[in-house]
Amino acid sequence: MKTDSPAPKKSHGPKPEWLKVRAPSGENYTRIKGMLGELKLATVCQEAKCPNMGECWSGGTATFMLMGEVCTRGCRFCNVKTGNAKLGLPPVDPFEPEKVAYSISQMKLHYVVITSVDRDDMPDQGSDHFARTVKTIKKLDPNLIIEILTPDFRGDENLILHLAKAKPDVFAHNIETVERLTPRVRDPRATYKQSMRVLQAVKEFDPSMYTKSSIMLGLGETDEEVLQTLKDLRAVGCDVVTFGQYLQPTEKHLKVIEYVTPEKFAWWQKTAEDMGFLYVASGPLVRSSYRAGEFFMKGVIEKKRKAEQQEPATTTAEGN
Repeated sequence: MKTDSPAPKKSHGPKPEWLKVRAPSGENYTRIKGMLGELKLATVCQEAKCPNMGECWSGGTATFMLMGEVCTRGCRFCNVKTGNAKLGLPPVDPFEPEKVAYSISQMKLHYVVITSVDRDDMPDQGSDHFARTVKTIKKLDPNLIIEILTPDFRGDENLILHLAKAKPDVFAHNIETVERLTPRVRDPRATYKQSMRVLQAVKEFDPSMYTKSSIMLGLGETDEEVLQTLKDLRAVGCDVVTFGQYLQPTEKHLKVIEYVTPEKFAWWQKTAEDMGFLYVASGPLVRSSYRAGEFFMKGVIEKKRKAEQQEPATTTAEGN
C-alpha cells in the first residue's frame, strides 16, 4: 500500500471551505421543486440533503426516489426517514411509474437516476414496482439513459435479476463503507458481502451491463481498508466507483471522524483509475449520482448503442 498519501484533516471546528456550498436557488430549481411537490414525488436530493441539489436542479437534473419517503432500514449515516416494517408503511402509489415518467419528460433529461427506499414490508421488497418504473420510462423515451441505484433486496437474486431484466443502462448499488465499519454504519440487514454479491449477480446475468458503487470517506476507515474495498469491487466486475465526504445530517447520526482533503480525494481517484475502473468520480462533494459521472457514462453508453445498432448491418453484409 502506498504510504505517501495526503494526510487527513481532523473534524475539529467548523467545516473546511471546500465543503461550503450556496443555498439552492434559481428559476429552474423552483419550477422542479413545485412540480415534484404537486405530483407528491420524492427525490433523494431532498431526503438526503445532497449538497449538489441546487447545482443539479438548476441544470435540470434530479434523482427520483421511489416508494415513498420512509425506509424500513435504519442506516446511521442516512437522513431518510425510518419506519418499522412490522407496523406497516404507507402503501406504494400504483401510478408512481407514470408520474415519474411524466416528470422526466417535463424536465427534458437525457440521463436519469432512479433509486428507492428499502421496503422490507413488501413481499417482493418493491422490486416489481421499481422494474415497472424503468420499463415505463423507457417506453416513453427509448433514447433516455437510465441509471438505477438499488437496495440490496436482502440478497434475493431473483429480485435483483428481475430488476436487471428491465434493462437499465447502469445498475448501481452502494457499498457505502469498508467491511470493518459496515455493521456500525449500515443497518444490520445490509452486509458488506451481501452488497458485493448484488453487483456480482448483475454482472453474471449480463456482463455488458455497467455496474457502479460508491464509498463514503471520513468515517474512520484506513487507506488499507479502502484499497481492499476497491479490490473487492473490481473482483466482482464493478465498472464505476465514486468517492465522497461523509457529512453528518443531524446530531443523531454518526459523527464525522475526519474531513478528507481535495488532494486526498484526487489521490484516491488516481489510485482507483490505475486499478482499471472505467470511470472514477472523487471529491468532497461528490455523491453516487454525480453530474460529471453521468455525462461521462452518457458518452460511453451512446457509443455502445451506436455500435450495437451497426452490428446487424455488418453481419448481414458479411453473410452476403
